[in-house]
Amino acid sequence: MAASLLGGLIADKFEPSAIWVSDPNQSKLDTFSKDFSVNTTSDNELLCASVDVLLFAVKPQLLRKVALGVKLAIQTHKPLIISIAAGILESDLQRWIGGDMPIVRCMPNTPALVGSAMTAMVANDLVADDQRAQADRILRAVGITLWLSDESTMNAATALSGSGPAYFFLVMEALEQAGEVIGLTPEESRTLTMQTALGASRMALESGEPLALLRERVTSPGGVTERALRALESGGLRQLFTHALQEANRRADEIAHMLGQQD
Repeated sequence: MAASLLGGLIADKFEPSAIWVSDPNQSKLDTFSKDFSVNTTSDNELLCASVDVLLFAVKPQLLRKVALGVKLAIQTHKPLIISIAAGILESDLQRWIGGDMPIVRCMPNTPALVGSAMTAMVANDLVADDQRAQADRILRAVGITLWLSDESTMNAATALSGSGPAYFFLVMEALEQAGEVIGLTPEESRTLTMQTALGASRMALESGEPLALLRERVTSPGGVTERALRALESGGLRQLFTHALQEANRRADEIAHMLGQQD
């Protein structure tokens, strides 16, 4: 995700000399320096003293250790904090870095790798308007953003869009396999599945019309599509997706509680 963000920022005309990257792995730093011409260091405190926006792009289970290690530097320099660590509540991160800091929580998803991320974002009350705009521009470098009104819905956003690519990959995988069952070659079924998924997504995004209306336009009474949709509905497709998101949301709550217990 860090590499995707760097690539997006450079493509969006951010100045490489204004970007710092810290990592304990020197080979990764060498790659970042070579690929993006950014500043690199293995000293987290040096980085925190050099930037006005600090983005935590570490595994959630490591964030507490990293945050505690730069607490003094953060409190001295007072940067805007952006966290893309899944499941870490603003209040827990605030506690680890000493409190009273502007924090933006983000949940980008893996299509950031191809510049098509959906990123849910939420800011605490200490984030100024210009900082909010800056955070938005950073995350828009890899896709589009959606600001949530309350942090309490971040886990729901994670359940829907954070995990969402996997749901669509599963549906596409099932369609591809079903195509083979009814006689298509693997190559034919894959191509038809991939392009159909892309086309449907673009229609939904670009038309701006309700999904139900788009579905109805493809569904002729008594036709092929109606028969297929009837089979999906009778199999409880909608209920399965509702149950899946409820379970994902529940697990996100569990993880947030577990990670936040670290003192």
